Amino acid sequence: MIKTFINKADNAIATFVFAHGAGAGQSSDFMALVAEGISQHHINVVRFNFAYMQLAEELGRRRPPDRADKLIIHYKSVLSELSSCVPVFIGGKSMGGRIASMLLEDSNAKGCICMGYPFHPPAKPKKLRTEHLQNLQKPLLVLQGERDNFGTKDEIDGYLMSSNVQVIYLTDGDHSFKPRKKSGVTLAQNINNAVQESVMFINRNL
Repeated sequence: MIKTFINKADNAIATFVFAHGAGAGQSSDFMALVAEGISQHHINVVRFNFAYMQLAEELGRRRPPDRADKLIIHYKSVLSELSSCVPVFIGGKSMGGRIASMLLEDSNAKGCICMGYPFHPPAKPKKLRTEHLQNLQKPLLVLQGERDNFGTKDEIDGYLMSSNVQVIYLTDGDHSFKPRKKSGVTLAQNINNAVQESVMFINRNL
């Protein structure tokens, strides 16, 4: 049994499985804020740690992520343990969203939400991670900070992706959606916008 955090919603209409990014686990501030926000809209949110992150927390020191194929297997095992009878959506923060997007087509999920998708490694704009996004048949929502160094708005606008991929930009946000003070927007506002867009996406695709 994989240890999970579950934000249970009243009268749930769907379940969103929300995977963490490479450097911070399921209990990070970002993960907790987003999960709590989405669960206020009749959507259960399930969080979990990938095996390498669970070990890192037990040992008290950082560890590098496992290979993508191992992460995919772990994510699938989480999905196999869901007992919910409501529709399932998958996604995650950064790496977690990428892994969810890679298994979307072969899963029972109705759609995927990626928060801060890592389109390429920082400072390596030609090393794209978009090939599997070109032929997606299921809906995928990308919520991206405008100046995310894993893929800025200017860069993403030139990528070839399926018409089922929708990208929504968060004002002046970085990879964690944090804007600069001069933008006049706060991190709380960007996270709230991400929550609202996620809820609307799930409702549209039930």
